[in-house]
Amino acid sequence: YSTDFEVHRNWLAITHNLPLSQWYYEATSEWTLDYPPFFAWFEYVLSHVAKYFDPKMLVIKNLNYTSDSTIIFQRFSVIFTDILFIYAVRECCRCVNGKRAAKDILEKPTFILAVLLLWNFGLLIVDHIHFQYNGFLFGLMLLSVARLCQKRYLEGALLFAVLLHFKHIYIYVAPAYGIYLLRSYCFTANNADGSLKWRSFSFLHVTLLGLIVCLVSALSLGPFIVLGQLPQVISRLFPFKRGLCHAYWAPNFWALYNALDKALTIFGLKCNFLDPTKIPKASMTGGLVQEFQHTVLPSVTPLATLICTFISILPSVFCLWFKPQGPRGFLQCLVLCALSSFMFGWHVHEKAILLAILPLSLLSVQRAKDAGIYLILTTTGHFSLFPLLFTLPELPIKILLMLLFTVYSFSALKSLFRRERPLLSWLETIYLIQLVPLEIFCEIIFPLTPWKQHFPFAPLLLTSVYCALGVTYAWLKLYVSVLTERVSARQKAE
Repeated sequence: YSTDFEVHRNWLAITHNLPLSQWYYEATSEWTLDYPPFFAWFEYVLSHVAKYFDPKMLVIKNLNYTSDSTIIFQRFSVIFTDILFIYAVRECCRCVNGKRAAKDILEKPTFILAVLLLWNFGLLIVDHIHFQYNGFLFGLMLLSVARLCQKRYLEGALLFAVLLHFKHIYIYVAPAYGIYLLRSYCFTANNADGSLKWRSFSFLHVTLLGLIVCLVSALSLGPFIVLGQLPQVISRLFPFKRGLCHAYWAPNFWALYNALDKALTIFGLKCNFLDPTKIPKASMTGGLVQEFQHTVLPSVTPLATLICTFISILPSVFCLWFKPQGPRGFLQCLVLCALSSFMFGWHVHEKAILLAILPLSLLSVQRAKDAGIYLILTTTGHFSLFPLLFTLPELPIKILLMLLFTVYSFSALKSLFRRERPLLSWLETIYLIQLVPLEIFCEIIFPLTPWKQHFPFAPLLLTSVYCALGVTYAWLKLYVSVLTERVSARQKAE
């Protein structure tokens, strides 16, 4: 079973047995509580249902405890909370323009979007095979997006504020929400050229948004502020000592950076430029969650990743401010913020790619260019999740599910935009096809070779680096597309 079963079992036990003042101090298990308070309360509520399935799962000292009843409860709790995700998908589909001509309902943008979201391969394996509670969290995010698209700004702001106190990773897309709400809600009118009409600024609307943020934050963090435990909570939420990369490198810029450092190290040793005694064994490729130093390239600090992330999201935020383009512009900025943080963030998990893939689904059914970017990002991003399911019985399951989703995505979007240009270039197609031999080598050929004993991390490295190329390409292509669109819109306005 995934380690996340034990993670959430331990959180159930902590919140069920201990007073609030000890939740973020308990450290019997290595899987300490490191989510915001709303998620801790969510676990607390679940624990009062869990006791009717198997009370032993709620004993803190029962480390790595498993039973059929425990697994059944955890699985069904994920399924039950996905109701929110289903409702959010319905609301998002209502925001999509469904007027495009279609022969039957299967070719309508709303139907295609519903399938792309509800049967998303990445979300399916992460939540229902690997085990996590991303479904209802993404449900909150998509519902907030839908409310903003419906111009129900306060509801959207409230939902997003609540989401931030369930899982703090969503802070990466907060700039898109903040700028869009300020631009579209706090300024109530624009000039004829689309520029801001400064006299339309509403202090009342700003005050309402501020009240929402303050009230939600007070409900979440207030008890810990009163107890004087806010620094402890913050230290749990942002554990910088875990290192630049996760145990398995997420396919981002730092995976390419690490691979380059490793290649330069090997080259330096071959040419006697480096002293072998001063190089740690398996540095950066041991699959460990810890702080480590690069050998040749400069080592990366949390501050450096923060600066890189900030710089990378600035163009998208400026575009949203000066040329908002309505809900479409907001979605573009949200996806770019998610991708930029994935590319340059500190200790990024491979599963974080879903933060960009799911909202990009809404854009993919509206324009052919976005559909092409979506196909590249989803195929590479989903393939990069394969190492999460590493046992032999899971191999045919993940391949079959990936094929079903990928084939449907390609065929449905190709049919939707059949009258427009091809969604992918021949080079993009060749890159995606190469994922097949890569999977065959990593899952079938490599385990049979002597290399497995000496380089056990090699398949993960190859998968991460190859997928990082695709994710980086999709990020750059989307950025170029957005900037080009804004320049064209400005030229037409002039």
